Amino acid sequence: MLLSGWTKDLSLPACNSTFQSLHCIAHLREDISEVFPYLNAELGADQIIKEPPSLTFKIHGRLITLHPRRIAINALESADQAESILEWLKKSINDVWERRQEIEPSYRRAPAPKIIEILKRLPRSNCKRCGQPTCFVFATQIIEGGKTPEDCPDLQQEQRKIMASYLDRFVLS
Repeated sequence: MLLSGWTKDLSLPACNSTFQSLHCIAHLREDISEVFPYLNAELGADQIIKEPPSLTFKIHGRLITLHPRRIAINALESADQAESILEWLKKSINDVWERRQEIEPSYRRAPAPKIIEILKRLPRSNCKRCGQPTCFVFATQIIEGGKTPEDCPDLQQEQRKIMASYLDRFVLS
């Protein structure tokens, strides 16, 4: 086992105290930097930095950044959600660490879908029924993991299949 636990600090965003989302910083008991290239190979990070080492993932509309001795998570709804994500990360980190002999380490970021390609596959009606001001904003949120093609009320079944075929090539969380 590489990661045994953490202590966590929860806070409201300092830039705007009216935001309702929480930020979490988990201070790790161990240095987990050795797992980064293996974790990247398995989960496909949006960003990997060698020095100082870090991995950043966009998962379900939030950013999660792993540093050697801490994990930062933004846009959380509750302390329970922070704990749930941290437990998932602990399980993932330890699983990948145990299987590292079977994994080819990677220092390359995961390929990402192109916004223009998503936009081409949307109706481009800017109807706002998805809750977004434009299809461009909606497409951006698909890439960030905050929305899925199913959230577009104007996207027909055949268009959904075409979109799914395109997005299946990428690791979207």
